[in-house]
Amino acid sequence: MASILKKDLPEGQRALEQWRRTAADDLAATDDLPRRVWAMAVRYSLYLMERKAPGEGVEVRVAPWGAIKILEGPASDPHNLTPPDVIELEPDVWLRLVCGVSTWDEEKDAGHISAVGERDDLSDLLPLA
Repeated sequence: MASILKKDLPEGQRALEQWRRTAADDLAATDDLPRRVWAMAVRYSLYLMERKAPGEGVEVRVAPWGAIKILEGPASDPHNLTPPDVIELEPDVWLRLVCGVSTWDEEKDAGHISAVGERDDLSDLLPLA
């Protein structure tokens, strides 16, 4: 399931770098970034995660901008299309993890990650950038 169109990869890369630079200077300032920057940064980072950990066993959802399936393991039930492991994060949480601003354990302990299933920890895969 593609999180970003191939033609949008350069824009996504720029958006993720813009989010990272802004967060490094002042994390609160990321709230002022345009919605499109947020969307493209999330989509591009999901694309990077798909490439890093291909598979069908875990669904990672970053609403409203994307969802991917990663890691080997049991695929979706053909009746409901949901894999046995599902992780849901808000865009700000996802980007903090992707960019190394926070850790999986910090976000999980703060209650910012909803994860169901045996493979509910992506700490070995993050940060991405």
